[in-house]
Amino acid sequence: MSETSRKHKAAAPKRLNILIVTCSTSKYDEKNLGKQIEDISGDTIERLMKEAGHEISGRRLISDSEAMIKQVVREAAVSSNLDAVIITGGTGVAPRDVTIEAVKGLLDKELPGFGELFRKISYDSIGSAALMSRALAGVIRGKAIFCLPGSPDGVEKALKNLVIPEIGHIIKHSRD
Repeated sequence: MSETSRKHKAAAPKRLNILIVTCSTSKYDEKNLGKQIEDISGDTIERLMKEAGHEISGRRLISDSEAMIKQVVREAAVSSNLDAVIITGGTGVAPRDVTIEAVKGLLDKELPGFGELFRKISYDSIGSAALMSRALAGVIRGKAIFCLPGSPDGVEKALKNLVIPEIGHIIKHSRD
């Protein structure tokens, strides 16, 4: 790591307020029917971010709907109580996977290296299937936004290798 990066990271916030959003039509429908749902990826995000010293400001379960995703991201962008949003689900190539389409146009700045590095990390683990990931990160109004796959393994890899090491650094620069 360069000396400049080391200094920037040292000056970055250490405790951030995070909103976790799970995009899953099936889970959303089950919850609305009063059924108990299991959200392993959301739980993984919560556990790892807390272990890293961050606060979870809320969790949302929404359908794979561009309108719902955009609404949640827009609300988060103007919230004074949030620093970042981590979305899990809807990043694949199925017709219902619309997280990237919903979020990309809302970003002030996209961080293309996030998706590139995530696919490299995934490739090292799962091989060529990694090319189907459309993981995305960027900033909007000084807040970091991460769009991760719905796979618990993918979520864990993204958090441990990319999000946790850089989230404070991203926030610092997005607010300079």
